[in-house]
Amino acid sequence: MTTSRRGFIGGVSAAAFLSGTGSASAQKKYDDGATDKEIKVGHFCPYSGPASAYGVIGKAHEAYWKSVNDAGGINGRKIVFVTRDDGYNPSKSVEVTRELIEQEKVLCLFNTLGTPTNTAIHKYVNQKRVPHLFVSTGASKWGKPKEFPWTMGFQPDYHTEGVIYAKHVLANVKDPKIGVLMQNDDYGKDYWEGFREGLGKDASKVVKHVTYEVTDPTVDSQVIQLKDSGANVFFNISTPKFAAQAIRKATDVGWKPAQYLNNVSSSVASVMKPAGFENSQGVITAAYLKDPTDKQWDADEEMKAWRQWMTTYMPGANQADGNYVFAFAVATMLRETLKKCGDNLTRENVMRQAANFQKARIPLLLPGILVSTSPTDFYPIQAVQLSRFKDDSWELFGDIMAAEST
Repeated sequence: MTTSRRGFIGGVSAAAFLSGTGSASAQKKYDDGATDKEIKVGHFCPYSGPASAYGVIGKAHEAYWKSVNDAGGINGRKIVFVTRDDGYNPSKSVEVTRELIEQEKVLCLFNTLGTPTNTAIHKYVNQKRVPHLFVSTGASKWGKPKEFPWTMGFQPDYHTEGVIYAKHVLANVKDPKIGVLMQNDDYGKDYWEGFREGLGKDASKVVKHVTYEVTDPTVDSQVIQLKDSGANVFFNISTPKFAAQAIRKATDVGWKPAQYLNNVSSSVASVMKPAGFENSQGVITAAYLKDPTDKQWDADEEMKAWRQWMTTYMPGANQADGNYVFAFAVATMLRETLKKCGDNLTRENVMRQAANFQKARIPLLLPGILVSTSPTDFYPIQAVQLSRFKDDSWELFGDIMAAEST
């Protein structure tokens, strides 16, 4: 499998987690947001609005940094985590980002959520030379260090994921007639362009392509259009609320296509259960994290440690929601980055350390999936494994598919 940017290979060698603190200058160096006693980290996500299912990620980050502080902080400094609700509204994202940088004076932005929302602040944070780290979106634009040297992604990019689904459709569905539901913004278009690239000369097999706006109440009419097109494959590019609606509506109207669901809506608790487990059977997605509903991880040491952490710091939270696993994993990545900075807590050094992971093991990634970055590679995770929904959880199948930047 190849795209214009990457070549895919099967299998990834295992490597020990990179745990060194890196070289620290004997002289302490600080930018805004860092002192002898604290490190200030900025964040936003939709605690309200149409994408509020993702609000649990911000709540998990708050709990994570509390647990880090309870354990003594990072190199003796406490993390001050400043989070804001942007409602998945780009104009609000700009407003809260300016507040975080100009008033709160955070050292860095971390895991800010959403493609349209991060797009709205992309140029501003780079002009301000503020680390914009491990953004909570897989848009391929977050991996362009030449143009945007202060922004770095985390999860596998949407374009590559779209290519993988297209290749799987062509290899496994006889005479595919493809229907696509897409959120009408940069996030949706990134998946769509990767999917089309993966189809290549078979792009004409898409018989219907419909979009929705994030402000729409439902996608019922779009699903009916897809069914009426005669499609026998459904590529569902939507955020949790709309993904659940679409899966349920397909059953309601008697449409039974092969279904492919983008990874960002693969949470059992916030998507598959609301859609109805009986309606979700056989849906395929691409995974890179251990799913908390997959019983194969019940005895896994990382999963057991995560469950204990959840019980201690997020009692009452739904442990079937994979968003909590995501939040824990990406926060661990920032913790390791800041640890490697030592006493050199300048924004420039934060970016230097973020771009210096070599085959690192981050807790809760699937076995064989490692984190690597460099000054020319701002895609930390470049591997996935396909997963199929069965009964009430996801079941992995096939090999790890890994990509390296070209």
